[in-house]
Amino acid sequence: LTEYYAEHDVRVRYMHSDIDTVERVEILRDLRLGEFDVLVGINLLREGLDMPEVSLVAILDADKEGFLRSGRSLIQTIGRAARNVNGKAILYADRVTGSMERAIGETERRRERQLAHNKEHGITPQSIRKAVADIMEGAYAGSIGGARRFAKVAEDVTEYASLSPAMLAKKVKKLEKQMHRHARDLEFEEAARIRDQIRHIQESNLGLMEDSA
Repeated sequence: LTEYYAEHDVRVRYMHSDIDTVERVEILRDLRLGEFDVLVGINLLREGLDMPEVSLVAILDADKEGFLRSGRSLIQTIGRAARNVNGKAILYADRVTGSMERAIGETERRRERQLAHNKEHGITPQSIRKAVADIMEGAYAGSIGGARRFAKVAEDVTEYASLSPAMLAKKVKKLEKQMHRHARDLEFEEAARIRDQIRHIQESNLGLMEDSA
């Protein structure tokens, strides 16, 4: 599919399981920045991944019942286009499954409630506008969010100041496992925060950790 799009001059990228944490974050950042237009992959846009620039979600094999095509998963994936005023989801299938019916029904119910709320309060829908931060380096310089995040990292690092070199090395290994777990779950903001935490610990205690090695 990616090759087909590329052959037809569509700016496309492919995210697969062999791509490491850093590159995954960079790909999603570049999508938000408009460096390319289409991202192909498996179960990419799940709950918790906030990308208001996404205006179209296309789900292939939507009728293949299973974890990735359950009612809940379909709702989560459809919802990735919900924060864009032109958001649309297309489900490709040969038949309508129970999971699809539930997902479509719940999406329509939420849409009707939102439309009624907008009408009652005179709200004109607009796309959410959110600064595109490089989540591997923190928010843009001077942003309040970035300052809070790095303050949190500094607080976390202070907790480890009294640990022995061996305990410190053990803690870093534990944090690395947490980081990779969050990355697998596409929780990139949290993975990036833990990555920063590991980096700060290593920089602040480099001599001690080398001794433990």
